[in-house]
Amino acid sequence: MVKVKTFSSSLKIFQVHNELVSLDKEVNDFLQANKTNKVVSVSDSNTNIDGGTMGIIRVLAYEE
Repeated sequence: MVKVKTFSSSLKIFQVHNELVSLDKEVNDFLQANKTNKVVSVSDSNTNIDGGTMGIIRVLAYEE
């Protein structure tokens, strides 16, 4: 059965790299803790207001 999990992070100017590394770690920790068999898809989307990037949403589709 394919399941979907979302993760999000706000993005602050000059700290985007650290925030993306933190988001990667959160996803990897989730995968290890849930002993997933297969990652089907990973995608990122920016959230914004008035054209400015305010955050990122990462969607993970996986099989247990």
